[in-house]
Amino acid sequence: MIHARLSDSLRYETLHPLFPRLFEYVRTHDFTHAPAERITLDGERLFINVADVEMKTREDQKLEVHRRYIDVHIPLSGVEECGWSPISSLQADSDLPFDEDNDYALYTEAAQSYFVAFPGDFYIMFPEDAHAPIIGDGRIRKLIAKVLTDEQR
Repeated sequence: MIHARLSDSLRYETLHPLFPRLFEYVRTHDFTHAPAERITLDGERLFINVADVEMKTREDQKLEVHRRYIDVHIPLSGVEECGWSPISSLQADSDLPFDEDNDYALYTEAAQSYFVAFPGDFYIMFPEDAHAPIIGDGRIRKLIAKVLTDEQR
């Protein structure tokens, strides 16, 4: 997991060959009035979901995990809290078997730690990171980029 400021994103672009394209797109576009929809940058390899969502409580938000995709979360309009646990620390089985088609599983156990992300921040969740995003009060507009892992390319 990485949590940093967008102004420092160049430091992290070497971690994946699609990160430069993602961060350049985010830096050069205004998402204030963009429709809440999927923006495809490179087919199924790289896309961004623009989301307007109601936040949840810690107790109501489940940990999620992915195998094929790295998530890059970018809050735009508000502050959100996110829970995090290393996937290796999860004690229980997922609520349902891993959904291969949609690349996720959900876990009801509490996160090991929590952090706060502000507009101007981003955080990256790799397949080894179980995460519970969108915790807080009210609604938030955010970007959730999906980056195909190097292993899947």
